[in-house]
Amino acid sequence: MTTLRTIAEVRAATADARRDGRSIGFVPTMGALHEGHLHLIRTARRAHDLVVISVFVNPTQFDDPADLAAYPRVEDTDAAAAQAAGADLLFAPSAAEMYPDGFATTIEVGGPSERLEGASRPGHFNGVATVVCKLLSIVGPDVAYFGQKDAQQLAVVRRMVTDLNLPYAIQAVPTVRDDDGLALSSRNARLAAADRERALALSRALRAAEASVAGGRASAEEVLAAARAEFAARGVEPDYVELVDPITFTPLPTVDGDALLAVAARVGDVRLIDNQPLTRNGSH
Repeated sequence: MTTLRTIAEVRAATADARRDGRSIGFVPTMGALHEGHLHLIRTARRAHDLVVISVFVNPTQFDDPADLAAYPRVEDTDAAAAQAAGADLLFAPSAAEMYPDGFATTIEVGGPSERLEGASRPGHFNGVATVVCKLLSIVGPDVAYFGQKDAQQLAVVRRMVTDLNLPYAIQAVPTVRDDDGLALSSRNARLAAADRERALALSRALRAAEASVAGGRASAEEVLAAARAEFAARGVEPDYVELVDPITFTPLPTVDGDALLAVAARVGDVRLIDNQPLTRNGSH
């Protein structure tokens, strides 16, 4: 695997691949790679001739400077893991490379960005949309891979790609979970031992909602009550528990067709998110 630092280097490498007729898969990350990221890389490896991964802690998507400062940065470990999973190129730019002096453009995606995480973290999705648009333009992949755990981010990216007529396919990959059900996240490493157990409130809430729908209860009131009971049982106050359309992220009154249960909570000093796609017959 080759590590590249500049936009020009990445564009030269991917241009060579395209000239040779090789397909390109891309996995954008902020580093601190875990099994969820590696699953994305392996998925891309099975489908493409060239697999590119980016590791860039994007400052413009953090509304809390302390959260940005605390975000883990372990590039050497990430590089070894990415290589073992099958990545060919690692793009690890500096903030100055991505946002040089005079940079003055921000992409704002309406619709799916306006609620939940968008309301909790003002400006977050502007930063996500801007950096993802830049990365897609730099790498020029046939397909970019995103984890389903960040479902609202996925919806925002898909809306942006559609609205701006960007020629890149966006593929969602199912959430990878630990044995106890907790969704894998770079933030999990910051959980204290007692909080690690309390954090299971999120995944248990999703399972309770899933069981509620499978049992024939499809109103938002019933589904949300089942989920909230799991938070209460573990003494965790959720930031939100909502049943939404998975494309627009508008609230749904019932599970009638595709729906998404989205949850977020702060456990100790760590804010976690999770979600579960639902249908009238149960989860996807």
